[in-house]
Formats: sequence, structure tokens, C-alpha cells
Amino acid sequence: MEFKANCGVWGTMFGIPCVVADNFLKLATGEQIKVLLYLLRASGRTVTTEEIASNTGVTAQQAEEAVLFWQQVNVLSSDNTINVPQSIMTAPAPQQTNTVSVEETLLVKTSPEPRRRENLRPTEITDIMNDSPDIAELFKAAESTLGHINNTMQNSLIWMMNYLGLKAEVILVLLVYCEEIEKTNVAYIEKIAVSWAEKGINTFDVAQEEVERLKSSNDYIGVIMKMFEMKRRPTTKQLEIIEKWRSTGYARDLIHYAYEKTIENTGKLSFEYADKVLTSWSDSGFCSSDDVKRAESDYRKRKKSGSDTTGTFDADKYSFLINNF
Repeated sequence: MEFKANCGVWGTMFGIPCVVADNFLKLATGEQIKVLLYLLRASGRTVTTEEIASNTGVTAQQAEEAVLFWQQVNVLSSDNTINVPQSIMTAPAPQQTNTVSVEETLLVKTSPEPRRRENLRPTEITDIMNDSPDIAELFKAAESTLGHINNTMQNSLIWMMNYLGLKAEVILVLLVYCEEIEKTNVAYIEKIAVSWAEKGINTFDVAQEEVERLKSSNDYIGVIMKMFEMKRRPTTKQLEIIEKWRSTGYARDLIHYAYEKTIENTGKLSFEYADKVLTSWSDSGFCSSDDVKRAESDYRKRKKSGSDTTGTFDADKYSFLINNF
């Protein structure tokens, strides 16, 4: 069978990154392709998930999940969250027939091909279940956790076990965790599964420990969001900084004071600035906000009196509080 494109309707065009056609036509779902096409067509303006949903026939949740998928595979940037109007932006696409260059927000990379998984037909999946009792048992356990699992999820479970090499009990730990945090879309589950495979997390006990770490991290993120009066989930870069604070063990009152100083000195929320403040305080031996406030008071008294900085406190060590970075 032969096909021929009708070029008469090509009066106005927009480009598609080659990496999408080369790597993701089999991997991405129809909903994900629809959402990406709409974003590329809407280049140069802000769109919401509700607008995407109404114009593509997907649900708002599917739109968010699709954007998350394209962020995870580095086709869309993850500088912004996806649940606010400012989040989904694309730069104007050039009027040409080959690839599109949208360097400002579409980060098309020439990295090695992503881990692929086959899109097996239902009959093929049935054959695999008949040949592999482990797969059949995994499907049963997954349904008891998530409810009915569709073809996409079945493909994903087979891929996690056969390609990533994760044990069934480890996959179930992952599914239970994702169900508890109400993030059961395939893209999110697969992202964690790949991370676990790369980290060698492949026993029940180690998986449980990782889940506890993730829960603790999520709780900590919630504390920081409330402390910083954030109405949107932190970006990937902000999450990295938050995890650094958690692992370093900064006192929460110290972090909150760093937030106040950041707003006072910059007029906006800047995680990078707050991180520099906290690093400087830590290097100076300050462990709490009271330590910092005492140092501030001591510094200002010495500066006002014009006395030399003698004794145990070095005023120069605190001068960064007076001067901007």
C-alpha cells in the first residue's frame, strides 16, 4: 500500500524535533503525542492544562502526565511546573520544513536512545502470561494494588521485569508507594523504576528502605513549600537544593531565616541565593537562627562603636549578611 501526503494543506507549518520521530513514536502514547503536538502548535504563548485537554480530547490529568513524560525524556524543559499557567511555554517555531529549533524551552538532546519497551498486543501479553507464571502473578498483585491495569501498564510491568531486571517484589513495593502518593501514571512509575535499576535497588528490604527515604524526602519538601509559601511544586533544580538541605541536616529555623533574608535582600524567592546564605552560615559555624541573630547583633554593635574585631567572633566572617552576594 502506498501513501502520499497532500501538500496543499501545508500553507502554514510547524516543525517537530527529529528525536521525537526517531525515538518516541513507539514509546509515547497517543495522548502524549497529542499533547506535544498541541504545545508545538501553540508556540510563543502560555497554555494551561485545561486548554490542552479541551483542544486535544485528553483529560487534564493526562495532559499533566504527558508534559511530565516529555520533561522526563528531555524533550521539554523541566524549569517550570505544569500545574500553573506560566508552566507550559514554547518559543516561536521557525517557518521551515525540517526540524524545529526552540532552544529557549525545548531541550532536544542527542543523547543515546532511551530505554525502549515493546508495545505488545493483548494476545502477545496473554502468551507471555501463559509462559511466565511470575508475570501472571505480578499482574494479579498489581491489580490488587492499582485496580484494573490497562495494556499500557501491562507492557510497562513486563518491561520493568524483563528489561530492567527488577524483581516482582521490588516492582510491587514501587506500585504500593506510587498508589499511596496518588501518582500511578505509567511515566512516573517508570521513571522511578529506571532510577532503582540504575542504583541497584533490587531486593525487598532495600526497596522498602528507599521508599522510606522517598517518603521522608516528600514530607521534607512539603515542609519547605509551606515555609516558603509556595503554591506550586518545586522545579527539578529546586528539588535538588532541597534534598541537599535535608541531607546536610540544616535546622528548619535556620532555613526559614535564610528564606526571610533572601526575600529581604532580593525581593523574590531564590533557592540559589538561600542556598548560598545557608552554606555561608554553616561554614561560619552557625547552627540555628539564634546563632545568626547573635552574630548580626554583635557585628552591628562592633561596627557602630568602631571597635576592632577582637575576641572569638570575627566580624569579617559575617560581612556577607550586610553585602549582597
